[in-house]
Amino acid sequence: MSEEFGLVVRFSLRDREAAVAFDELCAATLEGIKSAEPGTLSYVVHVPEGEPLVRVFYELYEDRAAFDVHESQPHTKHFLAAREQYLAGVEVTFLDVIGGKVATAQ
Repeated sequence: MSEEFGLVVRFSLRDREAAVAFDELCAATLEGIKSAEPGTLSYVVHVPEGEPLVRVFYELYEDRAAFDVHESQPHTKHFLAAREQYLAGVEVTFLDVIGGKVATAQ
């Protein structure tokens, strides 16, 4: 069994203005994730087809400890505090990885 740890988060946004601001917040947060989190294997933001006010995050970490490091970062703490003003709802699903393929950096 893999030690990798993942989650899917579904954010429902209040309106189009909130969606634009939320996307800007995400872009800034992603810069911190890319530069400071080697244990974050994947952190991808999606817009489901036909749902312009929804964002789905897929996150995959080396292990639970890497997720804990992610949660303790200043950019993540800022995101968690700032996101609330844009949200109509949020659903979090934690995942235990049993198999798959993860791209590696070249």
